[in-house]
Amino acid sequence: MDAELQTETKYRGKAELDQKASHPKGLWVLFGTEMWERFNFYGMRAILTLFLVNSLLMKEEDASLIYGGFLGLCYLTPMLGGFISDRFFGNRNCILLGGSLMAIGQLFLFFSASIFGTNIALATTLMWVALGIIIFGNGFFKPNISSMVGSLYPKQEKSKLDSAFTIFYMGINLGAFLGQLICPIIGDVKDSAGVRDIHAFKWGFLAASMAMILGTVIFYFLKNKYVVTPEGKPLGDLPSKNDASHYEEGEAQKAVFSNKSLVVAVIAFIGLFFGIRFLLDGHNFIKTIIYPIIYASGLTLAGLIISDTSLTKVERQRIIVIYIVSFFVIFFWAAFEQAGSSLTFIADNQTDRNFFGWQMPASMVQIFNGLFVVAFAIPFSMLWDKLRTKGREPISPMKQAFGLALIAISYFIIAYNVKDLGNNGLLAIKWLILLYLIQTAGELCLSPIGLSLVGKLAPKRFASLLYGVFFLSNASGYALAGTLGSILPATGDKFTKAKELGIDLQAVLDKTITPTTEQLALLEKSQISAANPVFAGFEIHNLFQFFMVFVVLCGVASVILLLLTPILKRMMHGVK
Repeated sequence: MDAELQTETKYRGKAELDQKASHPKGLWVLFGTEMWERFNFYGMRAILTLFLVNSLLMKEEDASLIYGGFLGLCYLTPMLGGFISDRFFGNRNCILLGGSLMAIGQLFLFFSASIFGTNIALATTLMWVALGIIIFGNGFFKPNISSMVGSLYPKQEKSKLDSAFTIFYMGINLGAFLGQLICPIIGDVKDSAGVRDIHAFKWGFLAASMAMILGTVIFYFLKNKYVVTPEGKPLGDLPSKNDASHYEEGEAQKAVFSNKSLVVAVIAFIGLFFGIRFLLDGHNFIKTIIYPIIYASGLTLAGLIISDTSLTKVERQRIIVIYIVSFFVIFFWAAFEQAGSSLTFIADNQTDRNFFGWQMPASMVQIFNGLFVVAFAIPFSMLWDKLRTKGREPISPMKQAFGLALIAISYFIIAYNVKDLGNNGLLAIKWLILLYLIQTAGELCLSPIGLSLVGKLAPKRFASLLYGVFFLSNASGYALAGTLGSILPATGDKFTKAKELGIDLQAVLDKTITPTTEQLALLEKSQISAANPVFAGFEIHNLFQFFMVFVVLCGVASVILLLLTPILKRMMHGVK
């Protein structure tokens, strides 16, 4: 009898150990839901700027600004989605609402890409409506599904979050990989002569819509069975159903914003908006209205949360750590998100895309990022687990500093290889693949770790809202990405096109000749700028100088964050 009892105890102990070592099934439901949402988003992203330039006849500079503004707003609206979730609807309902809106938005893009040939004005209007719907849908979806990942783990298992978010991040990038594979194959089509079928983009947008519908259906049918606490209680339900068990001991259950702090926040937003708008010159609506809204919203929300009178000293310091890390994340995404704008244009116009005998579509080159994340997410998760068991795991801000350093290295390599290309040389595709490989390693050090850090540091009552703040740093990074993408200098195709028009574009850019009014009109009609772009007072003459901008921004940010790490470690109060 004693032997039987010992055997039973042994197996029960082993089962409990396995359960502690494994991740809850709800993680895989959220993994699948997020995978199809990212298929939808990244598939559309891969072909969006090419659709704007080739079908809606926009300039590359304007397409880059729209791209940056769109991505920025996609990560601004999580602030609204997080607030509504925390106060009214709950995570579950917001995920279902967001998924439905994004599917509808993609259908509007499908309609836009179907009618531009006969009515370009209506097609352009539909495009704006579609982007607006997707922006709000993403705002409801994004912070809430990330918040639910963090909620799956009780306090005693929070150490698993870095691994959990790395696995979750693999789902994100598996979806991104599939979207960037399928949408370009059916949506970015060229014939044997290299002529693009500008009417094919619609099929890419339709595929993105179908993927979002599938992800929403998966979540709807599986959420009640698997997205639950270890005790079986539903996670992410209506806030009115939360009880004391949903909060840590001694933690306040409601935010307390005084009327004074709300008034100050409104005044601060207005002042910041006009101040930032003054600093951003130009007349482009995206640049002078949307970008200031994004930057001002992030700063205002950060100030409002930290003014909450219910915050303890430890909570306030942990939130400040989130803010500091979020600031440095801006520079990472500003560089990383060139994938959908400037790097896509370079892949399209000045890259030899011959991949083992196959001419890869320009919009598909960025697929390597998703592919590398799928390949390396689990190894990175295992690396963090192994280092943690040995007591040598770097704290989250240090990992993020490594991520910034890697992206600076990736751009230095690409800058070196474009240095001697001239106006007609082609960049070998292997260098873009290497860039995406190094950037993927940097991304795995920064993005899932940042998501995990918010989950570990954020008080429960601010969980979704602080994810909204974190995504606002992404929004600011994307806005900056749009600005930086718009300073892409003329690529080889522009010089060739200008030569066909009888214009020496290099001489025009060097100001050694003055173009006539007729020549300027021809350049404008051909979507070619007659002047080099300028950033921070410096004129960008070539691709080498363009890429060195990212080397400097990310390199300096990496060093500063690394130096701040000991201070941040103390402010995290034991959280790693």
